[in-house]
Amino acid sequence: MTGRVSPKMPAVQLLLLACLVGGVGARTAKFQKANDQSGRCQYTFRVASPSESSCPEQDQAMSAIQELQRDSSDQRATLEATKARLSSLEAILHRLTSGQPTGPLETQQGLQKELEALRREREQLETQTRELESAFSNLVRDKSALEEEKRRLQAENKDLARRLESSSQVVASLRRGQCPQAHSSSQDLPSGSREGCGELVWVGEPVTLRTAETITGKYGVWMRDPEAAYPYTRETTWRIDTVGTDLRQVFEYDLSRQFAQGYPSKVHVLPRPLESTGAVVYRGSLYFQAAESRTLLRYDLRAETLKAEKEIPGAGYHGQFPYSWGGYTDIDLAVDETGLWVIYSTEAAKGAIVLSKLNPETLELEQTWETNIRKQSVANAFIICGTLYTVSSYSSPDATVNFAYDTGTGSSKALTVPFKNRYKYSSMIDYNPLERKLFAWDNFNMVTYDIKLSRIYCFHFGTEEESKERRRKGH
Repeated sequence: MTGRVSPKMPAVQLLLLACLVGGVGARTAKFQKANDQSGRCQYTFRVASPSESSCPEQDQAMSAIQELQRDSSDQRATLEATKARLSSLEAILHRLTSGQPTGPLETQQGLQKELEALRREREQLETQTRELESAFSNLVRDKSALEEEKRRLQAENKDLARRLESSSQVVASLRRGQCPQAHSSSQDLPSGSREGCGELVWVGEPVTLRTAETITGKYGVWMRDPEAAYPYTRETTWRIDTVGTDLRQVFEYDLSRQFAQGYPSKVHVLPRPLESTGAVVYRGSLYFQAAESRTLLRYDLRAETLKAEKEIPGAGYHGQFPYSWGGYTDIDLAVDETGLWVIYSTEAAKGAIVLSKLNPETLELEQTWETNIRKQSVANAFIICGTLYTVSSYSSPDATVNFAYDTGTGSSKALTVPFKNRYKYSSMIDYNPLERKLFAWDNFNMVTYDIKLSRIYCFHFGTEEESKERRRKGH
């Protein structure tokens, strides 16, 4: 089996041919070259039997020869295909080196364009690879961040679950009428209080619920009943604008959204005008100071009639001992967990704040305390769990709750609890023991403040049986 190639064939192509042929017959072939009679180079291949190391007998030889012929035929076909490919490559190489045209797709210019296209494709692929690597890196980083966030949220969830369990136990105790274990510093809290009252330690940012529409709403008072009874609910809200004279209108809102939108469900017209921003609603009645007098009135909102009135002996009124902002705020009513209070001053107290606990049915004074806090030096006052708190300024955006007077111990102390007058003219500040919030009227705006006490306290409101029991005991 032989193959002939021109002696002018380049050495590289001869090497390629030798490699190809060597690949075909590497198992059995032996390669030789020699000139034939005409002087041309002739390549010769000898193939040994694939299964025999020596010549067999005649019958065995015939079988081996036939197998060798089949192998030779396969190898000849492979070689012919290889020779044809080499011839084609030789022709292309010859045309390229001799400058002859090779057709539109095989010219040097065409090959150069194809090479440039391949380079562009490679650059695009490299760019895409870098982008994919960057995206993958970002995904890995985001995955790590998400896993960290997941761990943080799981930890928070466990903490919230523990807090929820603790709160559930507290609520269960409250429903059973029991207080969580707490120790009050006061051993002699006012009648009607329960163990566990704490001191005010924080007042939150004001939340605006409503803005008055006209000039008559610059000052005013708004309230909800902490012990509401039918037909009223804890949502029922009352509002009184206190700018002007002959103040008699009391706006009633059945729902919180009606209050926020300014659509009263009813307007009460009081039989006698009121004065100042000191009114409160408690157990279905409106308690207020009659204009230009030291007389307190109880107005039954459901029956729309006056049920009781009481003059406070020696109390200043109509500008004699107001809070620092004025507004005839000499007499200020308040409600806390223990019941109904009145804050005022007298000539005998020389302008210092006086506190009296009131019977909510008859308005009789049950007990009185005289403090060492000058009433006109503070902007407003409220009572939480038997302790009086005062506010330093009605106009400063960064005021403080600056004094506390504990009726249980009869002592007062200075405080510096931050208090925000967002709209810079707070004319009313009251505490709602059911919602545990401060209600305020700040320059046309009705706002609330969340609060925190130093200890948990427990009081509950709302059941008629409890209200009757408190009334029976005179609390």
